[in-house]
This record gives sequence, structure tokens and C-alpha cells, in this order.
Amino acid sequence: MKITLREAVRQTLAEEMRRDSRVFVLGEDVAAYGGTLQVTAGLFDEFGPDRVFDTPLSEVVITGAAIGSAMMGMRPVLEIMFADFIPLAFDQILNNAAKMCYAYDGEMSVPMVLRAPFGGGMRSGMHHCQNLEAMFAHVPGIKVVMPTTPEDAKGLLLAAIRDPNPVIYLEHKMLYGARGEVPDGDHVTPIGKAAIRREGRDLTIVACGALVGKALQAAKELEKTGVEAEVVDLRTISPLDKDTILDSVIKTSRLLVAHEACKTGGIGAEIAAIVAEHAIDALDAPIERVAAPDCPVPFSASLEDAFLPQPAQIVAQAKRMLGRRFA
Repeated sequence: MKITLREAVRQTLAEEMRRDSRVFVLGEDVAAYGGTLQVTAGLFDEFGPDRVFDTPLSEVVITGAAIGSAMMGMRPVLEIMFADFIPLAFDQILNNAAKMCYAYDGEMSVPMVLRAPFGGGMRSGMHHCQNLEAMFAHVPGIKVVMPTTPEDAKGLLLAAIRDPNPVIYLEHKMLYGARGEVPDGDHVTPIGKAAIRREGRDLTIVACGALVGKALQAAKELEKTGVEAEVVDLRTISPLDKDTILDSVIKTSRLLVAHEACKTGGIGAEIAAIVAEHAIDALDAPIERVAAPDCPVPFSASLEDAFLPQPAQIVAQAKRMLGRRFA
């Protein structure tokens, strides 16, 4: 049976809360209301106010409470209403959650999951549509995951909840309605393992979030011209799956990275550096990136559409990389 990514997250939370009494959910409006985007709807009815509860409108308080309970042996899953507001709690994340394992030589851990919707497309403007994954990935001690299918939404969430250290679990708002098959039972997707969504031999497109679907659309368009593009879905932003990326690039000899975040300092730069360091001799063309421009997300519908990377940009960039074939 196919379900949406939103439903996959909800069902997985319920399954894990039934399995493990240490798991609980906290955040703004996550209880009776069911979360701003209705991801936690129904959990309060089943598990009650002791395990699903609303918090004050303070990201610092939510995150601090989660860190403290995790250090005491619980498994909190906190929801930050939008990923744009995670920086409000960044001191807690950067200087407490991320460092405990190092500070106590592994004897103390913070097994918490921070869930947050992110990304553009909903006409919500510059304060609700940002892609900040590279900022989080820069912090040692924090894992960052980004599911793009309902199956991975379940598998990565199970892995995140069971991980002994903090995980930031990012859910693209425009993918909540994506439908797909989700395996029953204990289906865990390993953190740190990318997925090959489409095999190819002429070009590697590494993408994450909503850009995975756009990369697949571009690959279909390129196929009409005889180009076989391989599409790699990162799934995990930190740690990156270097082996899958390098194996693909060595096979195709070309790398195009596509992400919705602003270009400068984005995760695409790190991927480009990895390939430059370990597989530069395999390349037949310079590494290219398709990303958003370095400006805030516009509120205007037409400007937001122009701001967000589109399949046509991936196609055009791929053709430029393939050179003479499209001269």
C-alpha cells in the first residue's frame, strides 16, 4: 500500500513509541493540534500528554529540554516548527548536544532527534523556506538526514531515533505529499548511505531533498538525446557517503551537483572538494553545480519559481558539460 511521506513519518513515530517507552514527542502545537503541518496528528490521542506535549514558543527551551532528557536516558523527538528557526537554538545544538560525546569520552550521549520541515515552494517567504543543511553539517557530532521517499522517511527516522547521538531530520515541505510503498516492520535505512535512484554512464547528478525529483526529471529529458545520467540521492548530508559518490563519478567521468540551498558554501562545494581530492583524474569535464542564487528566498510566486533550481537548468548544465555532443 502506498502512503505519503507525511504519513510515513507519523506511522513511524507511533510504531517506535509503542516499541520503546523512552521515546516521546515535544514541540510547538504537536499535541492535540497535530503539528503545524499535521505530521504528529493522532499521536496525542494514542499516547496522551505524558508522551506527546506542547511546549512554550521557544526553540531554546524545546531543544534544551530534549537535550537534558536525552542525557538522562530518554529518546526525545522534538519538532521545530520550521528549520529556519533552528538557529535560535544553535547554542544548545552546537555547544551542548554535539559536544557531550566528545567531552565525556563516549560515556555521555545525547540520543535525540530534531525534526523540522524545510525548503521552498509554498510561497512562505524568506523566514520559512530556507535550506540550511550545510550549516548543520558543519558541526562535528551532529548527523543530518534528508529523506526524499516515504520508504526512506521511515527507515531514516528509525535509524535516527535509535542512534546514540543527536540527529537533525529534515523534511522537505513539498515532499510531504509524495507517495510510495513503505515496508512493514523494522525497516531501518542506514545513516550515511546514499541511494542510486537511476543508473547511467555519461554523467553523475548528485542531489538531495526536492532536487532529487527534479534531477530524475532532467535525466528523463536527457535520455531523449541519448544521454544516460546517473542520479545519486544523498539521503544523508552528514556523514556523506563518499564511496557511492566517488564510484559513480569514476564510472561516468562527470559530476553535476544539484541542491536547493544557496550556492556559496552549500553541500555541493563539499562534494566537489571530495571528488577533486580523490578522483580528479577520472574527470572529463569540470565539476558543475546547480543551486539557488545567493539571496533570501523571495515571497513572490514568480520570483520564487525563478529562485528555485529547476530541471531545465540541470538539463542545460549537463549539455554544456557534455560539450561537442550538443554543439
